[in-house]
Amino acid sequence: MRDDETRRALTLPSPSAPASSSARGLLRSRVGGALAPHWGALLALALFLIVGLAVLDDYGITDDESYHRGVFLSKLAQLQGKHADVPTEHDNFYGGAFQFPLLFAERALGLRDIREIYLARHLLTHSLFLVGGLLAYLLGRRLFRNRLLALFAMLAFLLHPRLYAHSFFNAQDIPFLVMFAVALYLAHRAFRRGTVAAFVLLGVGVGILLNLRIMGAVLLAAVPALRALDLAFAPSWAERKRVLLTTGAFALAFFLTIYGSLPYLWSDPIGRAVEWWAVLADHPYKPDALFRGLYGRSADFPEYIPVWFSITSPPFALLLGLIGGALILLRLTRAPREALRNTRLRFGLALAGCFALPILAVVIVDANIYQEWRHMYFLWAPFSLLAAWGLHRLAGTLSARLRTALYGAAGAGLAATLASMALIHPNEQVYFNALVDRVTPERLQSQYLMDYWNHPLLQGLEWLSDNAGLLPDKTAPAARTIDALTLENAAFMPNAARSRIGNMSFVLLPPVIWRSWDRSARALHRVQVYGATIFTIERRDDLRAVYAATRGREPSGGGAYDVHELDGAVTLVMEPCAPAFMETGATLRAAPVAPGDLPPWREGKRDEPRNFPLTQYGAFFDGKCVASLPLPDYPIAELSIIQGSYPLDREAAREAMRQAKAEGRLLARAAYDVHLADGELVYIRESCDPIETEQPFRVSVFPERVSDLPEEWRDRGHERFRFDFHRYGALLKDGACVALFSLPDYPIAAIRTGQFTEGGDDLWEAAFSMNPEPYATAYRAVAGSEPIARSAFNLHLLDDDLVYVKDACEQADTEARFFLHLEPERVSDLPEGRREHGFDNLDFRFFLNGAWFDGRCAARVPLPDYPIASVRTGQFGSDGEIWSAEFALGR
Repeated sequence: MRDDETRRALTLPSPSAPASSSARGLLRSRVGGALAPHWGALLALALFLIVGLAVLDDYGITDDESYHRGVFLSKLAQLQGKHADVPTEHDNFYGGAFQFPLLFAERALGLRDIREIYLARHLLTHSLFLVGGLLAYLLGRRLFRNRLLALFAMLAFLLHPRLYAHSFFNAQDIPFLVMFAVALYLAHRAFRRGTVAAFVLLGVGVGILLNLRIMGAVLLAAVPALRALDLAFAPSWAERKRVLLTTGAFALAFFLTIYGSLPYLWSDPIGRAVEWWAVLADHPYKPDALFRGLYGRSADFPEYIPVWFSITSPPFALLLGLIGGALILLRLTRAPREALRNTRLRFGLALAGCFALPILAVVIVDANIYQEWRHMYFLWAPFSLLAAWGLHRLAGTLSARLRTALYGAAGAGLAATLASMALIHPNEQVYFNALVDRVTPERLQSQYLMDYWNHPLLQGLEWLSDNAGLLPDKTAPAARTIDALTLENAAFMPNAARSRIGNMSFVLLPPVIWRSWDRSARALHRVQVYGATIFTIERRDDLRAVYAATRGREPSGGGAYDVHELDGAVTLVMEPCAPAFMETGATLRAAPVAPGDLPPWREGKRDEPRNFPLTQYGAFFDGKCVASLPLPDYPIAELSIIQGSYPLDREAAREAMRQAKAEGRLLARAAYDVHLADGELVYIRESCDPIETEQPFRVSVFPERVSDLPEEWRDRGHERFRFDFHRYGALLKDGACVALFSLPDYPIAAIRTGQFTEGGDDLWEAAFSMNPEPYATAYRAVAGSEPIARSAFNLHLLDDDLVYVKDACEQADTEARFFLHLEPERVSDLPEGRREHGFDNLDFRFFLNGAWFDGRCAARVPLPDYPIASVRTGQFGSDGEIWSAEFALGR
């Protein structure tokens, strides 16, 4: 017997070892054997996770993150049947494939504190980003059969400074990037295996991808295109059938996924899909942005995406990615048939297409892209693999020594990127590479958009906390002008830091402005990257003193605010005022005496517009809103002020109130008297607390014909609007409140309106018919006749309709719901769904079937045409039945 056979014979398993222990050992052995070759990737991921946990609270809450959490909280409430309004119409088009899981996790963990909520969101978003890196590694392993190249692909994916910072606070673009990587992995797997199950999984992945962003259409188009090639190259009919079957499975899985995950499509899948595509392909939000020293929209600059991608990506990965893509295209031109048939080459071609074609499409169709290239972050998924491809192809042409040097250079490039990230942490989202001038901060700041999401706000608050004792008197009267984002970031701070700045519901330091790009001479603290300022905490004018200086002066202009010109600034004063009015803004347009005084970006224009958010340049105190807006330092020939977004002019509001009272029609009395005048609802409250105007208003419009409604509201039977008083109303100096709301132009049957809290609870409500005459006619027709039943409302029969009348009637008498139960002579006459109950239920709301007029009430309800034995009707509220009447009808 040979030695190895002897050893095998002598190493039999011990009969005393338990079977379960052996199974566990075998499982550990297999798992360990499977993971051992990938120790480098696992170690890298573990280090990334440790670092992520260490820096988790360095990234604060951004504008977009806070906004989208609010949007999806509203969407979730709507799906649960609760009252909630999505802030803007186009937010209906965003899928919640990642936002909803974030909310579910938040609720499952029982998180209530803002800090806990956003730390959990940041951790989950960053963990998803690390999953994207893992997928880049797995794809690299499949493509190159080389663990080192796969590790490079993973590190290239993760070590992108801008993406790394966004991986904590951007729950929109980062999930789409990772899902794009998932879809690429599933595509590679499906085309290698060719099974129905693999293509079903790919269809689900592409459906979720499209749910997140419309750019998922890139892969939606790529998969059928590649399957068409498979069909063309199929050697037999059996193979063609398999291609058709798997393609059909992909299509079915995709459509079911996208339909099931977007509730907006449910009522009209085709029509709403077309609308969804049109809106997201040309997003209605089209802001101007700074690019290469010019202001404009991205569509004005064909090079917008290529330039942004080039100047904000790590240089070494950028070079390798371009080489990888070029080599793939070169292979295609030299041997197109081989490239299209070879699985790996074809996938490389798909990677190049997924990177290049979206950029080409954006340029060709002038797509609306803004805020640098964040909407295109998904390009990094294929590009990081193209970078590994370029490294792979270059290494294959070199000798062993030069190959080692190339790999060393690649490692040095990754290390240089890591060092750059460490130097500007936690502001990696402002990373620029050496392709732009970072040595001259003023030039960098004047050429390109810097931070645009208020990310450094947390750093500013931390500085305030650390330097609270060095700042101006904190005992100055509180002024509630802090915006919601500042409040959230203050709540995000640890308790110790939070306590040093006190209750951040209030501005503790009236002479301090949180952020400014226009004025920096009086800066107390700046957050800088590459020497360029991205955030400023700055002393501002003592607005109490500014207000005092306006007393006794005649304003030089009016509107929502009184306008004064004082010491090189425009002062806006409103009293009485509510804090929400500070959420608006003002634009100054200054035309200089000498046109050459305008900045270069306004060359050829006649004036210079400057936008001033009043939360930054103003304060609310003692029931007053005061803002001081600095004027440019050149001589001004003409100055105009646009106040917005856009509060109602006080004189216009007073005239609207006078006209509504004199010529309009009183529709309802509630917290506000609601009048109708010239197609507008006019809300009037004679004595008004400005704070009470802070809560939003709701208007539900019920048309005479449901077909007149916009398509998305027809299922509900009414159209719902929401508006904020500080955008549609005015606080008059005599203490009255007036707001105007323009009604839609279709015939309206009834309206329900009121105010509600952000939690959805009603503060007050009024509901009324827009045409009381038919009900007044019914009242006159039955007046003086004997009712068929007497109760809180007297009941009459008129032309087979049941009429409810009350003489001394107040609106409160009509607010509770009416019940109307009819017992037929034959149960078989009832609608099928009511036969088991034995009676018909025609419960109704008064404002949809009646009207209040001249201190009287009347409602009219048509009765069904089957023989009715008896009727029971009345009203019920939260405490049960309010009144009832029961009588035989005998018809």
